[in-house]
Amino acid sequence: MSAQDKKALVGIIMGSDSDLPMMAEATKALEKFGIPYELEIMSAHRTPARAHEYATTALGRGLKVMIAAAGAAAHLAGVMAANTTIPVIGVPMGTSSLNGLDALLSTVQMPGGIPVATMAIDKAGATNAAIFAAEILGLSDPAIAKKLVEHKEELAKAVDEKNAKLKAKLAEGKA
Repeated sequence: MSAQDKKALVGIIMGSDSDLPMMAEATKALEKFGIPYELEIMSAHRTPARAHEYATTALGRGLKVMIAAAGAAAHLAGVMAANTTIPVIGVPMGTSSLNGLDALLSTVQMPGGIPVATMAIDKAGATNAAIFAAEILGLSDPAIAKKLVEHKEELAKAVDEKNAKLKAKLAEGKA
């Protein structure tokens, strides 16, 4: 059974299907942690009623965290945050001529009282959004918390292996 087959705890929404290649990184990370999610396309500007309905019904549907990705004016995360009390994580997409700087600023510059946790632009942001969602969920789910510890250990092990390879190359005079 995949993480997408269970009752969703995380809602991943994006402004366009062009965001899917980047947001696939979030789905991979959530699946690694065994966190069920749902994936939707909607727009703060082109489908405002649908975006409002999604946000206002999220808690009742069992969502615990929302990840919202959008480019250009990037108001999707803010619209979600304005209409729900669950944590919203924004992922700016680098889809405009400004390479995501506009989306980053639109996502991070929320007015006081309407927080959006804003990640990096594109793939790194999508991955980190999923890990941040796992950290939020891990506060009340020991199984997720354990997987997060294992994840950190894997990261450290990978760095140690790279360092050992570097040391071996230096010893051989090849670096």
